[in-house]
Amino acid sequence: MAIHHKVLIIGSGPAGLTAAIYTARAGLLPLVIEGEPSSTSDQPGGQLMLTTEVENFPGFPEGIMGPELMTRCREQAARFGAQFITEKVTRVDFSSRPFRAWIRDTEYSADSVIVSTGAQSLMLGLPEEPRLIGHGLSTCATCDGFFFRGQEIAVVGGGDSALEEAQFLTKFASKVHLIVRRDALRASKIMQDRALANEKISIIWNSTVSKIHGDDKVAGIELTDTQTGATSELGVTGIFIAIGHRPNTDLFKGVLNMEDSGYLITKPGSTYTNIEGVFACGDVQDHTYRQAITAAGSGCMAAIDSERWLEHQHS
Repeated sequence: MAIHHKVLIIGSGPAGLTAAIYTARAGLLPLVIEGEPSSTSDQPGGQLMLTTEVENFPGFPEGIMGPELMTRCREQAARFGAQFITEKVTRVDFSSRPFRAWIRDTEYSADSVIVSTGAQSLMLGLPEEPRLIGHGLSTCATCDGFFFRGQEIAVVGGGDSALEEAQFLTKFASKVHLIVRRDALRASKIMQDRALANEKISIIWNSTVSKIHGDDKVAGIELTDTQTGATSELGVTGIFIAIGHRPNTDLFKGVLNMEDSGYLITKPGSTYTNIEGVFACGDVQDHTYRQAITAAGSGCMAAIDSERWLEHQHS
């Protein structure tokens, strides 16, 4: 026998928790399946659990630690009646209503579903990354660039997003080294021209980052030449990894419409997916802004869309 709820929210970053606050305040008693702590992809609290200080979220003039912000959002949702399960959804069935989701053998059903499983930044796979993320290692220039004022830093990647990050970071850093694994850039011509014309950007070709130095914060990196195998040291205090993002949508393949890149498709100006009663919000459907505040905003939209859709079903 399935455990039934009016609203099921899958994922608990800024989008999922904001959706939980709004649906809970509307008296819908949402169930939030928030992910599992051991997961690097859809962990409880999302990507903000991997950041240190957040200075660009409105209402916190002194800044706030990412995990604390998410904890406070979770407590706010719980105060209004949201329920939480710290597990990972293993299977869904949205082919008929009520919609169904499973955590292993336990079945849950819901009249409406909000998907907010987020996206994860692709990493280099180095053992130092988990320890140094948020301590000089970042995946978001607009989030963390300010902390590197007057410093020498590195950006890894050769696509549009990497060059965009490098360009943005020159507003703060004294020097930005762009680490490119090939002898050419993948970015668009206009982005290449801007990077090559910027005297603060230095491009290091045919190189990969093979080691990140530092115990509690980044203290330099080791580079390996992809052609000769020779290693060299680069003295930087920060490293930004910009080799792409991957939305956490494996669970919904063949169920919800998605782009070739895996991002869920929502109807313009709304959070509606291709299935009536299933909504998507946050980084799982946003590959443009990827900010905590925009994720929270779309979580609010999903909650209101869900509430109005449910009202219409019973009118």
